[in-house]
Amino acid sequence: MRDEPSYLSPPEDVLEIGAPEQFAALAHPLRQRLLFALGHRPATISRLAAQLDAKKGNVAHHLKVLREAGLVHVAETRQVRGGTEQHYQRTARRMVVAEPQAAGTAAMLAAFAQELDLSPAEAHLTLRHLRLSPAKARELGETLAKLVDDAEEDAEDQPVHGVLVALYQQSPPDSPWSAASSKLPKVGRPARS
Repeated sequence: MRDEPSYLSPPEDVLEIGAPEQFAALAHPLRQRLLFALGHRPATISRLAAQLDAKKGNVAHHLKVLREAGLVHVAETRQVRGGTEQHYQRTARRMVVAEPQAAGTAAMLAAFAQELDLSPAEAHLTLRHLRLSPAKARELGETLAKLVDDAEEDAEDQPVHGVLVALYQQSPPDSPWSAASSKLPKVGRPARS
């Protein structure tokens, strides 16, 4: 067995997501799974295809989309058996959405919903509304970010868990956004009697 190449950690600690092509790249469940798989160490197309039980052609295509969006890069290129082997790596350890936009957020949440649906274990999903001062909201946001950042990871043979953290201020009842949302179909809401 040949030696595995040694890698540096991703070039950036935090990458702010904001470009339309980044939101589009994050909207596909396989691309999210690729980013999760590349969260610990770089990998080749072959290794990713085997790990994710996907076809190499699909993996190559989705890695190209992620690379063009600036979410992954080639960490190392090696010559093997007359060919070139590329090891892909995430460009940042952590990705944050700086200014969420409706279309991008919807695409990301749709991909998240598909991931959640594929999960073999019971998921924890909670939506709660709190009345918070701006200072308390900022403190809660910082606490949530720290909680996720400080979570200790187990060995590589343990399952990967996705974590989605969102803290947002609801629009006031008299805003144009709430008027528009009141005209949306009430999908998934129980009827009131």
